[in-house]
Amino acid sequence: MPFEQASRELDELDEAAQMLSEEGGDVFLAEVTSGIDRLKGEIRELELRHLLSGPLDVNNAIVTIHPGAGGTESQDWAEMLLRMYLRWAERRGFKTEMLDSQPGEEAGIKSAIFSVNGPFAYGHLKNEAGVHRLVRISPFDANKRRHTSFTAIFVSPEIEDDVAVDIREDDLKIDTFRASGAGGQHVNKTSSAVRITHLPTRIVVSCQNERSQHRNRDVAMKILRARLYDMELRQREKKMDDILGEKREIAWGSQIRSYVLQPYRLVKDHRTGFEMGNVEAVLDGDIDTFIESVLKDSVSKNNILKK
Repeated sequence: MPFEQASRELDELDEAAQMLSEEGGDVFLAEVTSGIDRLKGEIRELELRHLLSGPLDVNNAIVTIHPGAGGTESQDWAEMLLRMYLRWAERRGFKTEMLDSQPGEEAGIKSAIFSVNGPFAYGHLKNEAGVHRLVRISPFDANKRRHTSFTAIFVSPEIEDDVAVDIREDDLKIDTFRASGAGGQHVNKTSSAVRITHLPTRIVVSCQNERSQHRNRDVAMKILRARLYDMELRQREKKMDDILGEKREIAWGSQIRSYVLQPYRLVKDHRTGFEMGNVEAVLDGDIDTFIESVLKDSVSKNNILKK
């Protein structure tokens, strides 16, 4: 068991520390110091796994990025967020796969959908869903004015095929079109890209990264199933919140986190109040402390509501 292993390592470090104290030298200093750092990391992971106790937390995640109004500004911000999450996944050893992407006309992206594959990927990312706000001096403004941009992040758990999600064929509108992204001549000369609209919910998903129309349809359906399942989960949570008296509004413009580059440098999560001044590190994927702070806050609130 991980806890028992950490306990054994703690005992070994305690013995090494006692020997260091008795001999009064630095023979074991490097060993004890590195051991303490390693044990801190293991305990932190154990605490995090304890927080990831949701029924779907262990699943892979499907992340969708949509820039808000603002054209090139917001599309560039969306691409910055895409890079941040891909770098975070790389740091944690998760595998990622781009399922669909639409490049911006001048810079950035119009949209992107990618999967994050690894144990507890959804549990880590589920609270990243919401509106992310950027404040900076625009690199696209000749007058160097300060701009505010918004991008929405949606996170859904990847659902296994044996999980029942009721999707009627009559509720689907399926369009095919020529892919506009990378992929070679074959992708761009055939109508291999697929867009699926779920008419009852107006959810629209698309995929154009695969070469065949059949494969793109399969991937798009996989994304749709995940989005519908996630919607059902959130509706259940909302009903429970209404019963318990807690109201949560997730709407465009109600940002969960702000990234400020001007007139000062700060990243702040508005749900927990946690903030970090090293904006460059955060945008390079160092978001674990934000993820953990929201998880701890959610567990704390749930415990209060249960009392």
